[in-house]
Parts: sequence; structure tokens; C-alpha cells
Amino acid sequence: MLLSLAAIIAGFAILVWSADRFVDGAATTAKYMGMSPLLIGMLIVGFGTSAPEMVVSAIAALDGSPGLALGNAFGSNIFNIAAILGITALIAPIVVNSSVIRKELPVLLGVTLLSGWLIWDGSISHLDAFFLLVLFFGLVAWSIYQDRNKSPDELALETEQELNSHPMSKNMALVWLVIGLLLLIASSRLLVWGSVNIAQQLGVSDLIIGLTIVAAGTSLPELATSIIAARKNEHDIAVGNIVGSNLFNTLAVVGIAGAISPITVASEVFTRDWTLMLGLTLLLFIFGYGIRKRGQITRLEGGILLAIYLIYTGWLIKSVL
Repeated sequence: MLLSLAAIIAGFAILVWSADRFVDGAATTAKYMGMSPLLIGMLIVGFGTSAPEMVVSAIAALDGSPGLALGNAFGSNIFNIAAILGITALIAPIVVNSSVIRKELPVLLGVTLLSGWLIWDGSISHLDAFFLLVLFFGLVAWSIYQDRNKSPDELALETEQELNSHPMSKNMALVWLVIGLLLLIASSRLLVWGSVNIAQQLGVSDLIIGLTIVAAGTSLPELATSIIAARKNEHDIAVGNIVGSNLFNTLAVVGIAGAISPITVASEVFTRDWTLMLGLTLLLFIFGYGIRKRGQITRLEGGILLAIYLIYTGWLIKSVL
């Protein structure tokens, strides 16, 4: 047990550090390749902060623990909206200025509804996973196409400002990109090994471990990015980070895991976890667009989101006691 706990702690520590290096390297490399700040903010940062979920879920599926992979994806989405945006809004109210983010919110809502339809029959087959991955790459292609005709946007301006505040040479960016990726893989394997061992010793399903410990741990890069962005008044990066991450989690993370190994979905995943994920996505949609007011997440709304997460986590803990 102690060795497994040590593996989880070490895995998380290396995971968070390597994910940060990976995002910095990827974003700077993309800048040198001529990618626009808007596209970097939409795709590269979202992909980079979701890299821990992708690698952890892929390794979990390869190791025969697809439940941990699905729990990681759905649990991360719940954590992203309820805990990360909740904590971030408590630190500084979040104002949504970016028209790009407001356009992505309906897409996220649609993708969330799609994931519910796919798990309705109690499984995610290879065909389902293939469909998710095709949709994922389709959205990436659509984002690249749309970027060609985009006028300056708040997300683009904030991303460019962030890139300029951390100058890095092209060679150094490539070095951190490779090192970050290699450490992501190594730390993810360590984390999965420790998590599965603890689940087996405690008699807890790998789904519950994925929804709680692993989901929170792999979402730490998003937490750090959003808090730092909010403190710098880069509100659209904070929200765009979460929206992009949740899209990647639902499409790419679940898609990759399902492509490796079909996932059997327990009934409570739909009635409990997916339903909450849908409800939180609806709240984010409402907050992002605003009802008779500017799109924002106030401190009160942030407190409500965080309270929802704490109640949900308590519910999960109670279910295994």
C-alpha cells in the first residue's frame, strides 16, 4: 500500500511538472511554425493540458483497466468545471469576452450529449471510439479552417501576451516538447500502476479511482493554468482552457481508450456521472453566454460550482464505504 501511495504521489508530481513543460514547448514550437495565437489558444493549450488524461487513459486501457480510463475522462470534465472554475472564480470573477469561446460552448454541449447517447447501451465499442476520434479530428480541421478568416479575438490577444511573456528559443522549445512528452508517459504509467494497486487492495472499482484521485490529479495542469490566467486577468484563457480540455477529454481521451479496448459502462456512469457532467456543462453554457447580463462566472456562482463538486465527491466516497 505504501509503495502504491508513493507511486501515485511521485506520478502526480512528475505529471504536473512535465505537462507544464510540454505545453510551453508545444505552444512555442507552434508559434515558430507560424500558427496563430488564436489557434494555439484553442488547440495547443487545450491539447497540452489534456495530455495527462490522454496518456493515463491509454495506458490504463492497455493494462486492462478501461474503467479507470472512462472515469478519468468524465471525472476530469466534472473536476474542470465544478472545482477548477469554481476555485478560479472565487479568486477572481471570470468574465467571458471571447466570441470564439461562446461559439465553442454549444459544441461542447453537443459533444457531451453525444457521449451520453454512446454509453446508453452500456458500452463503448471500437466503432463508437472510431466515431469519437473522427469527430475529434474533424473539429481540429474545422478550427484550423475557421482560424484563417478570424478577426482579432480576446483569446488570441491573451494567448499572444502569454507567449511573449515567456520567450524561448526554437531548439529549447523542441527539447522541452520531447522531454515533457517522455516524462508524461513515464509518470502516467507510474500513476496507473499505483492507482490500480490501491483499488484492488481496497476493493474499490477502478472507475471510482478514475473519477476521484486520478481525475483530480491529471487535471492539476488545468487548475494551475486557470488560476494563473485569472490572476493575470486573462479570463478567456482560463475558460478556453477548460472548454478545450473537456472537448479533448470527451472525444480524444475516451476515443483512444475505447480504440485500444472496448469499455463496459456501468449503469451508474450514465445516471450519476454523465448526468452531472451534462448539468455542469449546461451551467457553463449559461454562465458563458449570460442571461440578461454579460457572460461571466461570479464568486457566488463559483462557490455553487465548488459546492457541487464537494457534494459529488462525498457521494462517491459514501458509495464505497
